[in-house]
Amino acid sequence: MVRIRVLVVDDHRIFAESLAAALAAEPDVDVSAAGSGPAALRCLERAVTEGRRYDVLLVDADLGATASALQGSRPAVPVQDGNADGLVDGISLVAGVRSGQPAVRTVVLAEKDDPRRAALALQAGASGWVAKDCSLSRLLTVIRGVLRDETHLPPALLTGVLRELTAARKHRTESERLVESLTPREREVLRCMVAGLGRKAVAERLFLSPHTVRTHMQNVLGKLGVHSTLAAVALARRAGVGPVDLAGDVVERGGQLA
Repeated sequence: MVRIRVLVVDDHRIFAESLAAALAAEPDVDVSAAGSGPAALRCLERAVTEGRRYDVLLVDADLGATASALQGSRPAVPVQDGNADGLVDGISLVAGVRSGQPAVRTVVLAEKDDPRRAALALQAGASGWVAKDCSLSRLLTVIRGVLRDETHLPPALLTGVLRELTAARKHRTESERLVESLTPREREVLRCMVAGLGRKAVAERLFLSPHTVRTHMQNVLGKLGVHSTLAAVALARRAGVGPVDLAGDVVERGGQLA
C-alpha cells in the first residue's frame, strides 16, 4: 500500500490534534502536526534529511493569528512549538514550501470563503482551498486529488477566484508595460529600491552622485505613475522585478547607462 504522508499546520491545538487523529485513522495516511510556520519548516527539513518527505501540507489560512497557541498539556499528536522563531502566515508558508520543496502539495484550510485570499493562495502555489468544516471524506478526496496534480476549490468560490486571478493578471500586464518604459539605468535603480537601498546606498553602488540618483528615482516614480517608493516597489514586484543582487557586482563603472 502506498502511504500518504500529511503534515497538518495549524496553531489551534485542538483543531490540529483532532484533524491529525482523524486522518491517522485512515489505513494509507501517516500524519504529523506542527503548530506554527517555523515548526512546519523544521518538520519538512528534518523529513528530507531522514529520507521520508511529506506529500501534502494542510495549512491554516489564518496561521499565526493566535498569539497564545500551543500552551497547555502535551498533545496526543505531537505539535511542534515554533513561536520562539517568530510567526509565518499561511500564504507565506505556502510560497516558501512551493519554492523549497515543489514536489510537496499544499492545501489551505479556511474558516470562511474568501475569493481574494484563495486567489493569493493559488498564486503562491497552493493546490487547493478547503473549508475547515468540510467532511473528512471530502478532505481525503482533496488530498488524493492534489497528488494527481488536480486543483480543488469550493464551487461557490470558483467565479470569485477566477475574477481575482484575471484582475491580478491585468494589473501585472499593466505593471510590466510601465516597467518596460524605464531606461536600463532606471530599471537598475528600481531594483535597488526593491532591495530596500536608500539614495546614498544606491549612489555608492551605481557610482553616481546622490543628486543623479534622486533624479533617476523621480523619473522612475513619474514613469510608473506612483508617488512613493513603497508604491513603486509594490508595482515592481507585480511586474516580476526582483531586488538587485547585493552580493555581487551588477552594474558597470562609468556613465554609459547613466
